[in-house]
Amino acid sequence: MEEKRTSVFENGLIWFGAAVSIAEILTGTYFAPLGVAKGLLAILIGHVIGCTMLFFAGLIGGKTRKSAMETAKMSFGSKGALLFSVLNILQLVGWTAIMIYDGALAVNGIFAVGNWVWCIVIGGLIVLWILIGIQNLGKINTVAMGALFVLTIILSFVIFGKGNAWNIGGEGMTFGAAVELSVAMPLSWLPLISDYTREAKKPVKATAVSAVTYGAVSCWMYIIGMGAAIFTGESDIAQIMVKAGLGIAGLLIIVFSTVTTTFLDAYSAGVSSESLSGKINGKLIAVAVTVIGTFGAIFLPLADITDFLYFIGSVFAPMIAIQIADFFILKQNTETSAFSIRNLMIWFVGFVVYRLLMRVDIIVGNTLPDMLITMALCVMVNKFNKRNERIT
Repeated sequence: MEEKRTSVFENGLIWFGAAVSIAEILTGTYFAPLGVAKGLLAILIGHVIGCTMLFFAGLIGGKTRKSAMETAKMSFGSKGALLFSVLNILQLVGWTAIMIYDGALAVNGIFAVGNWVWCIVIGGLIVLWILIGIQNLGKINTVAMGALFVLTIILSFVIFGKGNAWNIGGEGMTFGAAVELSVAMPLSWLPLISDYTREAKKPVKATAVSAVTYGAVSCWMYIIGMGAAIFTGESDIAQIMVKAGLGIAGLLIIVFSTVTTTFLDAYSAGVSSESLSGKINGKLIAVAVTVIGTFGAIFLPLADITDFLYFIGSVFAPMIAIQIADFFILKQNTETSAFSIRNLMIWFVGFVVYRLLMRVDIIVGNTLPDMLITMALCVMVNKFNKRNERIT
């Protein structure tokens, strides 16, 4: 029986849904002190960097027909890659909790029935999405994305149609920090994208459409957040919706955007768990992650996610840098060995470099320099080893 493949359009819908996110709008509010011109520039530069890396990460999975964590085995060995599978599952559990928390908090600001009630409602809808399955979400996703598209356009017109929307001043984050915060969202999807591009009928086109769609819509969400904060003077998404005059429409935007984005996190946690053992049922793990995330959203303090975003960057930026170097430049595969000690050590150096670069204000942020350093180190060490092998 031939395996069902997703179309380029379906991949585009998946990543449209990933980008329409309350977390992205909230992150955009942090850019308001920069003003319009600098804020827009920081958002665009960060997304070009992040989505370029997203494209290469997805292309590896699309070409090899392997999930994100299965492709990690090609660079770190069959056992070495398990480190990243575990770290990925942990970050996805964290994202699931954060997304449900943000969604519930926001929608409760519009219809106050209790945060925990909305956490359960959103968690239940995510479980429903998982049980339907990614292969069967085509028509449902088309309807959901169409509704979200219309509602976000309405939100945009309400916010940007106001004449006093750009009256802003004061000091905030540096430009380099803003670029890094813009890179952070696409970077958080690096260890996931191959879980979807591996299913594509046309992997190269599907990966390109996925990266471009996500980048464009994510920029839109950031800009909505920035513009809304400038217009309303609020960083609370519920207050932004209320001041923008959106009631039921605001509720629908928040709930469906939270479900469509968080579904991808929970689904990928299931896929990553399958790389740990062939006996694991990914769908059941995805449901379990959603349940755990729902409880986390109810009981844990999850208001500030900036440290979480930087941790994700420090772990996965050097990881994907090594994978890009191995696959596209060195064209090597270490999957047959248990551990690639060389690449694991290079990754650790990249991790430390990222943490050190966080102390320096670089105009393009610290992800791009860290990835370039890690890739250069990976290529140089490999060339040096091959030269020594020839000599001996």
